[in-house]
Amino acid sequence: MMSTVPSIFVSHGAPTLVFDPVPTRDFLRSLARTIPRPKAILCVSAHWDTTAPRVGSTLRPHTMHDFYGFPEKLYDLHYPASGYPALAEQAANLLDAADIPVTLDDQRGLDHGAWVPLSLMYPLADIPVLQLSIQSHLPPDHHLQMGRALAPLREEGVLIIASGNATHNLRDVFNHDMLEPPVPYAKAFADWLTARIVSGGAGDSDALLDYLRQGPNGHRNHPSPDHFLPLLVALGAGTGNGTNNCAGRLLHDGYTYGVLSMAAYAWG
Repeated sequence: MMSTVPSIFVSHGAPTLVFDPVPTRDFLRSLARTIPRPKAILCVSAHWDTTAPRVGSTLRPHTMHDFYGFPEKLYDLHYPASGYPALAEQAANLLDAADIPVTLDDQRGLDHGAWVPLSLMYPLADIPVLQLSIQSHLPPDHHLQMGRALAPLREEGVLIIASGNATHNLRDVFNHDMLEPPVPYAKAFADWLTARIVSGGAGDSDALLDYLRQGPNGHRNHPSPDHFLPLLVALGAGTGNGTNNCAGRLLHDGYTYGVLSMAAYAWG
């Protein structure tokens, strides 16, 4: 019998995280040792944004270098994990059953939101991986409901890992050094986020759905929603249906470039 695995949100930062001498790189390298080994990984990445939900169903997902202007050695990296078409179909059926229309995509590879953290967590690439897209034009609750629909997969040993950033003002990154201490506006939001997740009390899940208004400097920390929405999928998958409880635990707290909170959380 497979062990139930937690649902996890990680902040993936810049693609160079695989090389950068920052605490988050070390955290991701050690993370796999703290959870049961999964039979497969379903990754929800901020970098696959579609009109309607899509699930990657290819058997051999290629490594996508979906960025430009970075060191050449980054483009030489590949993450040759296999896909899992049968699991993709199972995930699609769970979403359909929750009245969330979904399409299988047999062409999509693994974008850097998936392979960067996974290459640190599971460097042998010996666990099958598939991706689920986000829909940044749809409300936050849509993503929470996607996660809730997929929660049963955890009981089958599937690791649902959401990859985005706890704060993500990308324009401001270029004004700061990589190891600079957190700026006040980013720290205030990250602290608020952690408090909502760790306490998990009445109203906290509603506050997370209303993060742009209730979170300190919400719009400044997330000028676009794409890097926050994956967290809500992980939250839904980790807490399941029929509850407003959002209690989770903080796995890692750190910053890069002063404005990117690299916080990671787990549920279940």
